[in-house]
Amino acid sequence: MEQVSVEMLLFIMAAGFLASFIDSVVGGGGLISIPALLLTGLPSTVVLGTNKLASTMSSCTSTLSFIRSGKVNIKLVAWLFPLSLVGSALGAYTVTKIPPEFLKPLVIILLILVSIYTLFKKNWGTESTYKGLTKGLALFAIITAFVIGFYDGFFGPGTGSFLLFSFLLMGFDFVGAAGNAKVLNFASNIAGLVTFMVLGSVNYQYGIPMGLAMIAGALVGTQVAIRKGAAYVKPLFISITALLIGKQIWDMLH
Repeated sequence: MEQVSVEMLLFIMAAGFLASFIDSVVGGGGLISIPALLLTGLPSTVVLGTNKLASTMSSCTSTLSFIRSGKVNIKLVAWLFPLSLVGSALGAYTVTKIPPEFLKPLVIILLILVSIYTLFKKNWGTESTYKGLTKGLALFAIITAFVIGFYDGFFGPGTGSFLLFSFLLMGFDFVGAAGNAKVLNFASNIAGLVTFMVLGSVNYQYGIPMGLAMIAGALVGTQVAIRKGAAYVKPLFISITALLIGKQIWDMLH
């Protein structure tokens, strides 16, 4: 078994805490955790699998925190959860057959549109206007859960942003949207993690300590979001989405 240095372990745990603090609310934690894991020298596929283990531990914690605070619509997400799970599993299978690179330009455009729309809708998401499911809203929710789940398994960047934005469109406030989005993100993470585990692409020596640090980050991050509300979540959402756009453009150019 590979010897793990204490210094590297402490570094990835610190990176994991910070990544999870952000990811627990609006997603995008991989911007921090994946580069940190790459510094360990692990192969890129193992880095992705190890990150998925840690982020699944984090998203589970965030999900439970949001549920306990009453910020999750249990009735709604209970039947969307399996759709996201199955969608992600299909996406993970499809990526073994088709390279996902062609999605990058489309993802950049969608993230830019999401950011602009959110930025210019001044009071959007400050109060919940969700009154229950109409037929149209139910269809939108079903398609969204499956398609974004598939996207997370197939490609991934911006999943948290797309989920949160979808729940905002359904009428939830920013904190409620973040809570419901995190439940579905947890579902898609499970499917992705199982895939990486089956492929043997998870390093548990790094993944479990980072995951424990991410649990702590998720607990702190969700509590801050719940206490501070939309005034905190909206700027964080826009900032992380902007960073995701920059990261995708950088990857395309290099």
